[in-house]
Amino acid sequence: MSSHEKQLSSSGITSFQEFIRHADYSFRTNLSADPASTDDGNDHRAREVCSGHFVPVNPTPLTDPVYITHSYNFFEELGLQDELIKDHDFIKMFSGDLASINSPQCIGWATGYALSIYGTEYNQQCPFGTGNGYGDGRAISVFEGLLNQKRWEMQLKGSGPTPYCRGADGRAVLRSSVREFLAQELMHAQGIPTTRSLTLFASQSQTVMRPWYSEQSQSQDPDVLVDNPIAISTRVSSSFLRVGQLELFARRARLDAHPQAFDELKMIVMHLIEREYKNEIDQSLHFADQIVLLARTFRERLCSLVSNWLRVGYCQGNFNSDNCAAGGFTLDYGPFGFCELFDPQFQPWTGGGGHFAFLNQPVAAEANFHMFWKSLRLLILDNDKNLEELDQIRKDFELHMQAKLQDMWSKKLGLPQYDRQLCDGLLQLLELSKVDFTIFFRELSHLPTDFSALNKSFYTPLPKQLEVQWQSWFDQWHLLIASTNNQQAISQNMLKINPKYTWREWLIVPAYEQASRGDYSLIHQIQAILNQPYEEQTQTIEDQYYRLRPNSFFYAGGVSHYSCSS
Repeated sequence: MSSHEKQLSSSGITSFQEFIRHADYSFRTNLSADPASTDDGNDHRAREVCSGHFVPVNPTPLTDPVYITHSYNFFEELGLQDELIKDHDFIKMFSGDLASINSPQCIGWATGYALSIYGTEYNQQCPFGTGNGYGDGRAISVFEGLLNQKRWEMQLKGSGPTPYCRGADGRAVLRSSVREFLAQELMHAQGIPTTRSLTLFASQSQTVMRPWYSEQSQSQDPDVLVDNPIAISTRVSSSFLRVGQLELFARRARLDAHPQAFDELKMIVMHLIEREYKNEIDQSLHFADQIVLLARTFRERLCSLVSNWLRVGYCQGNFNSDNCAAGGFTLDYGPFGFCELFDPQFQPWTGGGGHFAFLNQPVAAEANFHMFWKSLRLLILDNDKNLEELDQIRKDFELHMQAKLQDMWSKKLGLPQYDRQLCDGLLQLLELSKVDFTIFFRELSHLPTDFSALNKSFYTPLPKQLEVQWQSWFDQWHLLIASTNNQQAISQNMLKINPKYTWREWLIVPAYEQASRGDYSLIHQIQAILNQPYEEQTQTIEDQYYRLRPNSFFYAGGVSHYSCSS
């Protein structure tokens, strides 16, 4: 880092010109563009993209953009001063207007990827029937660079059509943009690897029609068309490389789709190692050894990630390979939800089916890892020793995942080691009872001596038979906890992993509804609350945000379930 950059980092970046000097586009430099793409980025119609790692494409700007919020914490982490949000060129860039910024560094690009669901390759939704139409249909990366000595990529979601848009408008509505912005803030605050929120802008004059739910609707499918304000949220990550991207290039290599197909697969895997695994993988090693280390490290990250999802009640909703980050973090907040009333089959997306339900996520993760393994395998077919190691890593996935899950449940319960009978018994009782997942574990974290202290987490009084079973379970748990020396330390550790404040859809809905009318105050309030999910907050906040879901929201369309969130 130069002395000038050190000075910028220490004082904080306050202007767009300082910010853009940190640009460094390794993705565009090290990988290849689609040969059929244009140089000017005017490439907004759906078309088949048959080769190359990216398509240069510029975003479509919002008209009359209005600032809604930005992540204060993430700005500080990046070395950005809050006053930067007022810079005209910064506003232009993150509301999608690159053309009017006088800087050759302002460029956009979109990437393609493949789709597989539970290990089955799909081409049906591709308009060309080949899979060459899948990719970033409304997400355009506009910045990659070094900020505070870390490499980050910034992507605008809802920034207009790209060649991968499959005929859609490329826009995101304010509702889904608010949800993604706040969810990323919460997940990071809960200590779960995730893409990050940077900024959120909306248009004061542009709207789009989307199917949604009428007021008090209990329909499974949307029953009205709603005119929605459009918005652009900026999400940030070390990269946006997906398992589906590796899968796309592996398919092409396997089919010998074009002369560069195998080389393009190897290039993107090497780029993945450089962007996401350079601290774990020595790139001077033989390439086949790097592949084995990549698979082992990704398996570790993915299993840890999904066990943390279950820890906080998160359900990805649509955990396909194209929604699985190859860096092992949470990516793409589409039809996600958080489990309130405990249900192993909780799935907020009506199109998701049971295979993406809450407690099925470890199996979905294994299916995605299978496609990752299958893609890497093509690169070392001539190396029997490394191939055998790679195959063993795949075979051991379920055991590795189970070990992570057992460790997670043990820590959630404050146990010194995993107790299968106690944990299985708890999951059975949770399923039989109407209990709030977050409130139950938070109250348990205080190590109550009487089971009645947990009553506030139950939606209805327990039948006598269940009450007896619960009391028996509680006595067993309490006996294990009481046998340890430092109960205060146990409680403190449990309070650090069992959040008090979580995502409750019925409390988020008013925020985006008010925002559609130009009032962003509730977004700011919820953002502040979700940034401290483990902390005790004011009594007013507790009364409003630490409570059971009201009965009226249990079957409400757009709250308890939704068909989409675009």
